[in-house]
Amino acid sequence: MRRGVVTAGALTVDRVKRVDGWPAQDGLATIEDESHEGGASSFNMAVDLRRLDAPFPVATVGLLGEDADASLIRGALAADGIDVSGIRTTREAPTSYTDVISDRVTGRRTFFHRQGCNAIATPDDYDVSASSARWLHMGMPGVHRTMDAPWQGDANGWVTVLRRARAAGIRTNVELVSLAPARIAAVARPLLPHLDALVVNDVEIGAVAGLATVRDGATDAAACLRAARSVLEAGPMDLVAVHFPRGAVAVTRDGTVASQPSVAVPEDAVAGANGAGDAFAAGMLIALHEGWPLRRGLVLAHAAAAASLRALTTIGSIEPWPACLALAERWGWRDPLPL
Repeated sequence: MRRGVVTAGALTVDRVKRVDGWPAQDGLATIEDESHEGGASSFNMAVDLRRLDAPFPVATVGLLGEDADASLIRGALAADGIDVSGIRTTREAPTSYTDVISDRVTGRRTFFHRQGCNAIATPDDYDVSASSARWLHMGMPGVHRTMDAPWQGDANGWVTVLRRARAAGIRTNVELVSLAPARIAAVARPLLPHLDALVVNDVEIGAVAGLATVRDGATDAAACLRAARSVLEAGPMDLVAVHFPRGAVAVTRDGTVASQPSVAVPEDAVAGANGAGDAFAAGMLIALHEGWPLRRGLVLAHAAAAASLRALTTIGSIEPWPACLALAERWGWRDPLPL
């Protein structure tokens, strides 16, 4: 009878700036556009699900400071119909924020992150054992000082939260952040025995599996599939999905394999890539929650990611999922992936 998704993990304010080019050190770039919005995986997933018109309730738990940034985040979540009753506040540290610099020329993004109160959050701040949700989505291990450290006999605090959730009957998914490969592996591998699904990008799956998935700047789709199979065997997961600019691959516990090229987004439609990975994961989570076939889930995930590229911010251009699918069909799909 469980229904819905609860998100936990990083809650930040994204201070997004688009510049006319990345400067050399001591150089100058011109800011062409900017915005302040809620961000990070927990916020983005919750809002993406609601704006995709997911047919189930969405809630968020986490820790915020007592400041204007906290009011911005809490207000934005509530405005999209997300249950924020599980969000705690603290006076011990400010709300986390990230300066996101988007290069108009290359489309690449650079992040300057302040952990703020995320650094002092503990598993108790993310406890969802009393939730009636079917799925827990956690995000951004590796940038939470306390959660990343051992906790009461567990390898880290993320393990504690995931273990408690699964014991309560909640299915679990985690989203990583692209840190140095050794750092990704250190924080992510202990989580694998406590996950029901893993949706990550090409760099992250390579780091977790200890395999090379990107060579000379190009993603090797076949290597991503091998890495996904390897990671699947490291825990009870029913699904491992890997996304990258040209497409995505996925493998399930019963041996089903699916691949899907990405949407052929016109260059002049791209405002920024910030949040595309979160949008992809949101599409996959809708499919998982509703029991869709694997390939249909990949199609929706890519369609949501494509829609998100039209905005500089993480959530600004997300639409209900039928509109995202229609947009993807209008733009068309890239060539099939070589596997």
